[in-house]
Amino acid sequence: MHVTPESDQKIANMKFFSVYPHYVTKVEKKGRTKAELHQVISWLTGFSDEDIQKMINEKVTFEEFFSRATLHPNASLITGVICGYRVEEIEFPITRQVRYLDKLVDELAKGKKMEKILREG
Repeated sequence: MHVTPESDQKIANMKFFSVYPHYVTKVEKKGRTKAELHQVISWLTGFSDEDIQKMINEKVTFEEFFSRATLHPNASLITGVICGYRVEEIEFPITRQVRYLDKLVDELAKGKKMEKILREG
């Protein structure tokens, strides 16, 4: 599937605070916790719980969110299909990073063990 520059820009301009409640709902519906969600977000971005809340309060875009992040060195190990796209083939960095996050949230909701989600061995 080919991603257009317009769809890349749309994703970059999406507000993190507007998507975050959907992440919480998705994982809690499957018996996981907000704390586990934050652990996954922190692993990917290097953000603390306070940083995550600050991003929500500031209503940052995903572009701003990921510009402030320090991606985990193992983030490139996040592979597979999310939203119809193979994550590792997405060229636009912001779109790929958002899909990394989507994939981690999806794995959390599907009940994967935290060690697997966080690419630890």
